[in-house]
Amino acid sequence: MDERWAFITNYLSSQREKDCLRVLRTLWPAEASSRVTLDGRSLLNLATNDYLGLHGDPRLAEAASQAASRCGMGSGGSRLICGTTPAHEEAETALAAFHGAEAALTFSSGYAAGVGVIAALAGRGDRLYLDRLCHASLYDGARLSGARLDRFRHDDLAHLRGLLERDSGQSGRALVVSDAVFSMDGDRADVAALAALCRSHGALFLLDEAHSMAVLGPGGRGLAAAADLPPEDVLVLGTLGKAFGLAGAYVVCTREVREYLVNTCRPFIFSTAPPAPLAAAVACSVAIAATLDDRRAYLADLSERFRQVLHGLGYGTLNSSTQIVPLVTKTPQAALNLSNALREHGVLAPAVRPPTVPQGASRVRFSLSAVLSGEDFALLCEAVQLAAGNG
Repeated sequence: MDERWAFITNYLSSQREKDCLRVLRTLWPAEASSRVTLDGRSLLNLATNDYLGLHGDPRLAEAASQAASRCGMGSGGSRLICGTTPAHEEAETALAAFHGAEAALTFSSGYAAGVGVIAALAGRGDRLYLDRLCHASLYDGARLSGARLDRFRHDDLAHLRGLLERDSGQSGRALVVSDAVFSMDGDRADVAALAALCRSHGALFLLDEAHSMAVLGPGGRGLAAAADLPPEDVLVLGTLGKAFGLAGAYVVCTREVREYLVNTCRPFIFSTAPPAPLAAAVACSVAIAATLDDRRAYLADLSERFRQVLHGLGYGTLNSSTQIVPLVTKTPQAALNLSNALREHGVLAPAVRPPTVPQGASRVRFSLSAVLSGEDFALLCEAVQLAAGNG
């Protein structure tokens, strides 16, 4: 290779040596919604974020198909130019109603929403405070915003309070940002305490409910709803690509905040609009998800039982209290070995290694779904026992 590109070869070699090189895998649907096909083998899918099993619901496909027949597959432009259709308005109306909010605004992806909303709320001269384990998109938005960035220790309200008190009286806005459920650890933020701390220090509070939305809280409305927070105390980011079974993201907010974001949020302004078939499926998915309290309860019970199984085998699961259950192995090679062994026993569960998680915190991440049957759960527990060499 030309010497100008040698840095690529060097980087790839380094990642291979550390057992941290990422690769793409092509998965196909299998005979059951809880399974996928990889390299011709049917595997129990413990890697999905489809927490309620909605991505294969035929009602979503029908809603999208009807919209595709009316509007076509592409949107033809950004939302502000020619990309807004009645389907987009219906989706945002449905999301706002689901949350009991005045308004909602949809985005092409969770990454775009995280980056864009932070940069719209804070800029040069402002201050940002992010939980150390916030999602990468939130950190990228913080860095792109130009605001001063401080990281507070994970779930450490005393540390955050100290930072806010240190900066008391400074000019500019203060914005505190946290995940509601942390995607690699499966634990929850103390949302009520964070909101109270922000209120007492005059800071804005942005909560990313990607992994809690449609799963936790009253009617699946998330942890901000569980804390009964008014819109002036929290701005909620939600995702459509996880429990709602689709793709994209949204913000629930007041009408005034929505108007502000439409005029200032660059990823919204300068992105091609999500296609109308996807928007039509959003309204359908929201209506279905609102009725699935039984699935939410089943998923919570299943997740707790799985944690108990892992604890019984001598494994830690950090502070997981949700459908995301990590099994920490510490070294990247150990995580890869366990993931590969699980696949040999019929289970797809990914190894997560640095830089996605900190050094010394490699793990196999189990992501449970309400479509797992009792038979599936028994297979999963047996596979973990066999893969770990305890069978």
